[in-house]
Amino acid sequence: MTVATREHTRTLRAAESLGKDLGRGLARMDPADMKRLGAHVGDIVTLSGKRRSAAKVMPSYPDARGRGILQIDGVTRANTGVQLDEPVKLTLAPARHAEKVVLAPLEFTPAQRDLAYIGTLLDGLPVVKGDRVRALLFGSRTADFRVVETTPVGAVVIHPNTLLEVAKAPEKEKVTHERARAVSYEDVGGLKRELGRIREIVELPLRYPEVFERLGIDAPKGVLLYGPPGCGKTLIARAVAHETAAAFFTITGPEIMHKFYGESEAHLRQIFDEAQRRAPAIIFVDEIDAIAPRRENVQGEVEKRVVAQLLSLMDGLAQRRHVIVLAATNIPNVLDPALRRPGRFDREIAISIPDRTARKEILAIHSRGMPLAEDVDLDHLAAVTHGFVGADLQALCREAAMLCLRRLIPHIDFASAEIPYDELIQVQVTMADFQAALHEVGPSAIREVFVETPDVGWKDVGGLGQLKQRLIEAVEWPLRYPEEFARAKVRPPKGVLLSGPPGCGKTLMAKAAAHESQVNFISVKGPALLSKFVGESERGVRETFQKARQAAPCIIFFDEIDSLVPTRSAGGMDERVTERVVSQFLAEMDGIEELTGVLVLAATNRADLLDPALLRPGRFDLLVDVPLPDREARRDIFQVHLRDKPVEKDLDLGGLAARSESFSGADIQAVCNQAAWEAVRHVISGKGKRLVITSESLLKAIRGHKEARRP
Repeated sequence: MTVATREHTRTLRAAESLGKDLGRGLARMDPADMKRLGAHVGDIVTLSGKRRSAAKVMPSYPDARGRGILQIDGVTRANTGVQLDEPVKLTLAPARHAEKVVLAPLEFTPAQRDLAYIGTLLDGLPVVKGDRVRALLFGSRTADFRVVETTPVGAVVIHPNTLLEVAKAPEKEKVTHERARAVSYEDVGGLKRELGRIREIVELPLRYPEVFERLGIDAPKGVLLYGPPGCGKTLIARAVAHETAAAFFTITGPEIMHKFYGESEAHLRQIFDEAQRRAPAIIFVDEIDAIAPRRENVQGEVEKRVVAQLLSLMDGLAQRRHVIVLAATNIPNVLDPALRRPGRFDREIAISIPDRTARKEILAIHSRGMPLAEDVDLDHLAAVTHGFVGADLQALCREAAMLCLRRLIPHIDFASAEIPYDELIQVQVTMADFQAALHEVGPSAIREVFVETPDVGWKDVGGLGQLKQRLIEAVEWPLRYPEEFARAKVRPPKGVLLSGPPGCGKTLMAKAAAHESQVNFISVKGPALLSKFVGESERGVRETFQKARQAAPCIIFFDEIDSLVPTRSAGGMDERVTERVVSQFLAEMDGIEELTGVLVLAATNRADLLDPALLRPGRFDLLVDVPLPDREARRDIFQVHLRDKPVEKDLDLGGLAARSESFSGADIQAVCNQAAWEAVRHVISGKGKRLVITSESLLKAIRGHKEARRP
């Protein structure tokens, strides 16, 4: 049997930590490495890089084992002076309790009364003189401090009896205020793959330029990040700049534009020259579409000269070494084509809307400083926030915290300048706060067309059992069981068409399908897309499908679709407009661009007017005919509409269903409302003492409705 030898030092490679570990001073490693080091869970180790720091040993998760890595967060890496993939020397250290720790604030100075609360946040944190520590405050805020003195000297652990003192921040720390708020990779959630691709092209040339010289190739010069607003493009650029320890320069369009001839180009040259002087450096151009649009579409001469200057700076005669250009935009197609070629922007990376797993990571990051109640379920929140980008999820957490703070307002003494943190210790953010915040915050990608689905479930749809099951299979199953569909190589339907007489429940079934599937819902009324201006109707169709793709999984519901896509050979004054709209609709549903994660749900009572090309498989795969309800279905519909009304006992629903032959669901709803109205009239007029809907009033309403329908 082989016995592992115990060492008191060990060298491992620094790796990115888990998002939930940020600011906790943890060092996660393989249990086998812990055994060789002779360390146990909770032991203190000193970390040696360019400087010395301390951390608490924890085992890594199975997916990070066997790789010889040490998972430490961005704060600990900065304290140790190492970057990702660089070696870190670990040495076992005694776990000495700190008697006194003096902290210098880097952002704001807390009041003396608040130190007790901050001390609870730092409890158990190992520190060394010179370390930067981070306290995660309520509402996703942070407070950073510099450890300027510890008693005893060396690596110590803060515990409840430690005396905390606040000292004045040194002048040199004030200069590096922005570095104190720097973003690390642990602050970026749900973008591991994109972050890895960016690191390949940014970190390697800046940290290891000799590799490219040895290979005899030029290092990449630029990366273009594109995607919807709020997905994390700027956050990634800030994280990469901090983690590579490179000089960071930011360019925004309006800042470099000047009214004098040549000033804009001179400002650009000045930024690139300064970056070259302080290389390695990163130049980040935010909203690059504002300063580098297509030159053939621009009227002003200034914009054309700025684009030409940017082209020459990125790939001109003067070779700029060890300078990487990062750019971000949410409309990449308006950029000048000359920028989007190798040698300028060597790689284009799409930052897409996060999926369910990524949303959970982002929610965990933005809620890690919150005192969450036990009933908070991040898995459920990630499941019901389809279409939310990172900024939306941050706003959701902030809104939940604000709702929680409103409960604290009656107990706040407004005469004092600040809210004492000891008052916040009693506060917890509950799942009800997040549920209420969901009504205030919506997905920004489809905010202008987003429709909150009504609280209508399958229980509210009377009868139509087989049709409901077909819709459940078409709408809910592909979302709940995607693995089974992928394994069977089955493509879920792209479109479902509900047709039938008016009042049969087509729109109600669409609402129920959207509510039960818990996906984004875009409701489009057919005539609303039509415009008198040439091309506007087609653009409306394109934008609707584009937003649905961004917010996938998503349901687009077209009510009265026959008015939008009628038969193209029908003739009429607007025949050419109709043909273009129908052609655009056909191309969006089943064209070259794949419609993934989007279900088109449509309703009409004139299916004979629709263009035949829509009704083929691949577009509307499922044609559902919603007939008038039979006797059993009418009984169920009566039960649904009388469920919450004051009705007499032993109401004969079967008799009502028998006497309402040929009634639609809308007719039965009108009958129930009329009977309820009659009951209210009796009570107000004094003819009855008790508000109750009787069988006689329902039968009278049925007879009246039949009389009104008779031609």
